[in-house]
Amino acid sequence: MSKIILTADSPCDLSEELIQRYNVNILPLHVILGDKDHLDGVNIVADDIYAYYDKHEILPKTAAIAPYEYIEYFKKWTDAGYAVIHFNISSNMSSSYQNACLAAEQLGNVYPIDSRNLSTGIGLLVLEAAERIAQGMPATQIVEEVTLQREKVQASFILNTLEYLHAGGRCSAIAALGANILNLKPCIEVNNIEGKMGVGKKYRGNLGTVLQRYVRDKLQDRTDLDLKRIFITHSGISQELVDLVRKTVEENANFQEILITRAGCTISSHCGPNTLGILFMTK
Repeated sequence: MSKIILTADSPCDLSEELIQRYNVNILPLHVILGDKDHLDGVNIVADDIYAYYDKHEILPKTAAIAPYEYIEYFKKWTDAGYAVIHFNISSNMSSSYQNACLAAEQLGNVYPIDSRNLSTGIGLLVLEAAERIAQGMPATQIVEEVTLQREKVQASFILNTLEYLHAGGRCSAIAALGANILNLKPCIEVNNIEGKMGVGKKYRGNLGTVLQRYVRDKLQDRTDLDLKRIFITHSGISQELVDLVRKTVEENANFQEILITRAGCTISSHCGPNTLGILFMTK
């Protein structure tokens, strides 16, 4: 069995159960709220951000993991003779990948992977790597194979409101107001070639109806689905809507595993509550 440690940035949004099952080590990004520097998922969660925003109308800033933090984190394993495979949030969304590469150059035997994705779009790749580690595959082969799979990851989310994007300076007041008046709910999609987010289809109607249409649009009548697993990832939403999405997924594709996860601070601070996405891979 290869001596490999699997690590990932906290925006991979894997549940604690999956972290334990696949032996993933999580390194948190920084969340700066007010004058305090918090660690994503350690001493701050999404609900803390929502409460702060409701009171102060101020969103946090997220900060990348610094090179020295990566060095400190990886060194205990490389000193013990382990190879480290680390998954970063897209390099077009954060400088964490660049910083991990700087650490890898200094330490050696560390393999940062630019996921070109976010949330459980990263998580899908992490689990692919974990399965290969369990098979005894060497680190260099795992990195090569999983890197090729990045273009198979399909990641998207439905936003219930543009309020948080507007508050964070990512859309205009006019766009946010127009979406609210027209009851529009945009689909935010990740371009898995460039690792950037863009706006896809704009849906109109109540959230439950929109989520059903969104799932059907993404899954219905497709012949290229990798049916191993699919994530339903949300930023805090009712169990009723989660169950509705799960039922709609089951009606449109026969996935072996449907995994429900709650998004961490990185996604939630940009999208706000009642955001939900399905994330899966193609063949």
